[in-house]
Amino acid sequence: MTLSQGRSYLAIPGPSVMPEAVLRAMHRTAPNIYDGELVEMTHGLIPDLKRVARTQGHVAIYICNGHGTWEAALANTVSPGDAVLVPATGRFGHGWAEMAKAMGIEARIIDFGRSSSVDPAQVEAALRADTEGRIKAVLATHVDTSTSILNDIPAIRAAIDAAGHPALLMADCVASLGCDVFEMDAWGVDVTITASQKGLMVPPGLGFVFFSDKAAAQRAGMDRVSPYWDWTARAAPQLYYQYFGGTAPTHHLYGLRVALDMIHEEGIEAVWTRHQRLAKAIWAACDVWSEGGALSLNVSNPAQRSCAVTSLRLADRRGADLRQWTEQTAGVLLGIGLGMSDEDDPNGEGYFRFGHMGHVNAHMVLGLLGVVEAGMAALQVPHGRGGTAAAATLLGAETMSR
Repeated sequence: MTLSQGRSYLAIPGPSVMPEAVLRAMHRTAPNIYDGELVEMTHGLIPDLKRVARTQGHVAIYICNGHGTWEAALANTVSPGDAVLVPATGRFGHGWAEMAKAMGIEARIIDFGRSSSVDPAQVEAALRADTEGRIKAVLATHVDTSTSILNDIPAIRAAIDAAGHPALLMADCVASLGCDVFEMDAWGVDVTITASQKGLMVPPGLGFVFFSDKAAAQRAGMDRVSPYWDWTARAAPQLYYQYFGGTAPTHHLYGLRVALDMIHEEGIEAVWTRHQRLAKAIWAACDVWSEGGALSLNVSNPAQRSCAVTSLRLADRRGADLRQWTEQTAGVLLGIGLGMSDEDDPNGEGYFRFGHMGHVNAHMVLGLLGVVEAGMAALQVPHGRGGTAAAATLLGAETMSR
């Protein structure tokens, strides 16, 4: 028997749940793309995007996903034959490195595995060893969506400075912007990339590249940049279409306007705090469940976990069974174990992920946890009892203490 009728819950780490207000804003006829309200609205998006990234720098908007912003960031700053340093902590660090290689750039990877964050000392050592100055950028992933690792971006900045190296610091914030604390200017980040479908609560299709004056100067020294990826006109357009390198992504922009209004009405610090509290509730449940010996959090150190996504593993490759049960029986979709295969689990069937990013609240998280707990009971997965209750108790205690 299935109990999945009714509205399903997409508890994957992106695309995240879209607010009804965003969907309503997008459900409209096509606007005039040459003059009027769309043009004026777009001008207002720019400062509000910068507020979320915590920067006074520049922003370029692309019609693309996160992979597109990887290419845009590299195309504007690194030439074929140059090198980048990639401290990788999961699938997406390696993905950015693969993009660089495909563009004729040497990618020097430091692989930190899939369960611990970047060691800044190794970054510093690699930069000190670059005596020829071939490394033009350090490609750091703030949150790796596959592993749920949160990397210490200020510590990586400090490592670059300690090495006295001129490389740009780039941060992939696709999973983290609007969820985990991020301070582009205060942390000394030169290029930040993100996309619309996670913390920004808009359907996939928009990519954003924020860049500093230092990064702009590096772009000015490039011999050639592909016209579509060139951020120069996008960040300072003379004509409206230059924002997007062509026709505007009209309905996404209407959705983005509402999403940014929601973020700023709540306040970005409050948004960060909400994600922190809900993440702690999830981890409290997981700690109880792990007492059964079958379930484990991928990242053991809470300080190295993202507040937007949680990667977990069930013994005996039971993660796939649990995902199937929650979707078919209860209408809750969990994330797959992306990039987590190994010799003992070649298809990554033991891993699964919770997405808790963007438009998410206490009842959504408690509902998710209750369904997962019911699924483990139905599948006779050994687990400690009372995980959902532990999460509810934590949320109640935090509410009463404030």
